[in-house]
Amino acid sequence: MSAQERRRRCQRALSGGGRVAHVIREAHVNGIKLGYREEGDPSAPALLLIHGRTADHNDWNGITQHFAARYHVLALDLRGHGASDRPGEYALPVMAGDVVGLLDHLGIERATVVGHSLGGVVAYLLAMSRPERVERLVLEDPPQPYPLANRAPLVEDGSTRFDWRMMHDTERELVDPDPAWREGLARITAPTLVVSGGAASPLRAQDVAALIPGAELVTIEAGHLVHVNARRAFLRVVDDFLNGSPAAAGSSNA
Repeated sequence: MSAQERRRRCQRALSGGGRVAHVIREAHVNGIKLGYREEGDPSAPALLLIHGRTADHNDWNGITQHFAARYHVLALDLRGHGASDRPGEYALPVMAGDVVGLLDHLGIERATVVGHSLGGVVAYLLAMSRPERVERLVLEDPPQPYPLANRAPLVEDGSTRFDWRMMHDTERELVDPDPAWREGLARITAPTLVVSGGAASPLRAQDVAALIPGAELVTIEAGHLVHVNARRAFLRVVDDFLNGSPAAAGSSNA
């Protein structure tokens, strides 16, 4: 069955495009299983949420419901996280390819993409490699594409909601990122909003914004977990951006 037919059947099952309320599904793409959460009307524009490292789709609780009022919202579990497979290969460009595979599986040509932290890297790798698939791009406190210094060594504990090999592999990519990523950011064509967590964040999201042509930068002094620590401020600036209005310039308090 083609992706388009799957989409049509889903819409018929919803009596002509009714709203989906928090359904957990799975897709088999790129040789692995990806778990994802679906909310909203499948006939509405698609909005894809990509969580940060060690999280899963539940990290967007309260966010999915907000956007589902006007978008077809999809929140996936990246490979090595949550209900998705743990294949042992965790290159970030491969994760971006998984996103393309999920969109293909669902018959979605273009989506607005929101990525937090490591998910922000996956999102900007997608936007630079497959610009035709990204309608708008929101990067929440993404790691800068420069070597990260003074990182504490990873210490494994009893956590089981993610693959520790993923942690080690992606840590190497963050500490010593591919220089081609910096060049690729300059090729992003999607309208882009970068949300920085401000002084309390260990990352320099402003360095990402500076490399993307025309990107808007908004600072919300909430630390790295902006959408958790300052949800209303986060949703306000993202809504403004998605509505085509300039996001609140400069800084915003939580």
